Amino acid sequence: MSDSAAALKCRFRGYFPVVIDVETAGFNAGSDALLEIAAVTLSMDDKGDLHPDKTVHHHVKPFEGANLEAAALEFNGIDPQCPLRGAIDESDAMKDLCKQIRKLQKDADCQRSVIVAHNAAFDQGFVNAAIQRSNIKRTPFHPFVSFDTTTLAGLAVGQTVLVKACREAGIAFDQSEAHSALYDAQRTAELFCFIVNRYKQLGGWPLATEE
Repeated sequence: MSDSAAALKCRFRGYFPVVIDVETAGFNAGSDALLEIAAVTLSMDDKGDLHPDKTVHHHVKPFEGANLEAAALEFNGIDPQCPLRGAIDESDAMKDLCKQIRKLQKDADCQRSVIVAHNAAFDQGFVNAAIQRSNIKRTPFHPFVSFDTTTLAGLAVGQTVLVKACREAGIAFDQSEAHSALYDAQRTAELFCFIVNRYKQLGGWPLATEE
């Protein structure tokens, strides 16, 4: 294992951070459809700085009996029935996501993956519900621990809306691309890396130890 991989393992108490974004057909994780999911993993360079790394992305077919809120579909612009989406069954999407994350987590010698997301409780709720519906027994994700970039951005750059926080951090954000799980996950990953790296640059990490 490289020094950079060891550093990533140590940075978050053995957790492997995975930036997640979902697009859905409503706000209720138990009844409303998951329509798109994207995950971005992170790597650490020899200087101890975080960078976006691998990406997993799937368009998802609504599960059987799923509720589709018209207002949510109008907001995110997704047509669940459009064949050009290339959507796959929710079970296949979640099994592939978990399989890939487990491998990358193992490669980083981490004990568990932790979801990083903007308004993390929302994304985590849909991920947990989809995993349960898919009958996945070996989920890599911690069931309730998460890192919320809404809170972190409020502390670090004084903004809580993703587009405003990114712009404050000097991260380009195309508003026309927003509400795509892949685009939002990529920007959220950049924002999380900016915050963690900035904290290190300011002397906040590693923690100083008394001699």
